[in-house]
Amino acid sequence: MTILVAGAAGNIGAELTKSLLADGHPVRALSRSGRGVPAGVDVVAGDLNDRASLAPAFAGVEAAYLMAGYPDMPGVLADLRAAGARRVVLLSTGAVVGGDLDNYVVRFNVVSEAAVRDSGLSWTVLRPSGFMSNALQWIPQLRAGNVVTEPFADVPIATIDPLDIAAVAALALTGDGHDRRSYRLTGPAAILPADRIRILGAVLDRDLRLVPESDGHARRRMTAEMPADIADAFFQFFRRGGYDDAIVDDTATRLLGRPPRTFTDWARDHAAAFQ
Repeated sequence: MTILVAGAAGNIGAELTKSLLADGHPVRALSRSGRGVPAGVDVVAGDLNDRASLAPAFAGVEAAYLMAGYPDMPGVLADLRAAGARRVVLLSTGAVVGGDLDNYVVRFNVVSEAAVRDSGLSWTVLRPSGFMSNALQWIPQLRAGNVVTEPFADVPIATIDPLDIAAVAALALTGDGHDRRSYRLTGPAAILPADRIRILGAVLDRDLRLVPESDGHARRRMTAEMPADIADAFFQFFRRGGYDDAIVDDTATRLLGRPPRTFTDWARDHAAAFQ
């Protein structure tokens, strides 16, 4: 069966695409540009913000991996079903559980999850913790020196390797027993940003150091870099107790039959990106 992967060049999508190809599944990438998509993939241009652009991507697809947050998820899912798809896997967030609907990030994920449940498709929702790959945001700072400035430096997160999220997504897209399931996915331990920078330094053989970014500076920077409601969402999560992303869950272990990968594993696999 042909499986559609949205965001096939992203941290999760690239790992998912490689996994599906390795298992012999035809993969179609939904992409605006096609850049960064693994070789061997049928790349079709399309934009989930523009339903009219999606017909070529949906044609002949039996299952799809999508991300939450697009403005007309009910319409997109209706088109996907009308094209003959039977199954969808949605990337959401653990923050939806007990989350405040006034929080922008919670709200768009809750709305997307509801659309999936009402779609008439077989569905699985993935609710991962923070991604280990967020450390890639440190690359510009580490090219300039050995000091990383990080917001919310006192907040531990049970970060997960996108490879593990992709592995669960592949199971849900191709296997049985995952219909109408929502999976909370975390890494093996809750660790602080300072722990991650220490581990990365050991892997790179560099004396790296983390400096906490003040809340005031972080808010100004984040508001300049992203919509204000998204910046507000992070402060609600990590400064007003809106989301505890430090809770470790064993779901990934049960589904994959192995422990989730550690930050050391991730850092070793991605060390070249920091050179």
